[in-house]
Amino acid sequence: MKTEFNHFKLDYIEEIANGEDEFKKELICIFLKQIPEFISNMKRYLSEYNNEALAKEAHTAKSSVLTFMMKDTGNALKKIQLLSKENNTKSLPALINEVEKQLTLASEELESYLKEAD
Repeated sequence: MKTEFNHFKLDYIEEIANGEDEFKKELICIFLKQIPEFISNMKRYLSEYNNEALAKEAHTAKSSVLTFMMKDTGNALKKIQLLSKENNTKSLPALINEVEKQLTLASEELESYLKEAD
């Protein structure tokens, strides 16, 4: 039986883990460690007007969130990436806040999942 989550899906993680629960947990832990780094870096790059670094960070974060099938968050990160490259910063704070909200909710669910898995 697969557990249903509201903010991510583990289908791809389960596929690449190939039944190895410890490997799946390791991938989740890596992602959980990345989340605060992604948020912190994006906010810092925005405040420093470092659009090039912000675009790269959004791209990196997008790859990670798509591994967890977080399509809406991935789309928001893609917008951050493209807007940063275009130096179109007006809507970036709201987009970053939305990404932070989604990542925080996913993080809470993932933490809960790990506790139940032990």
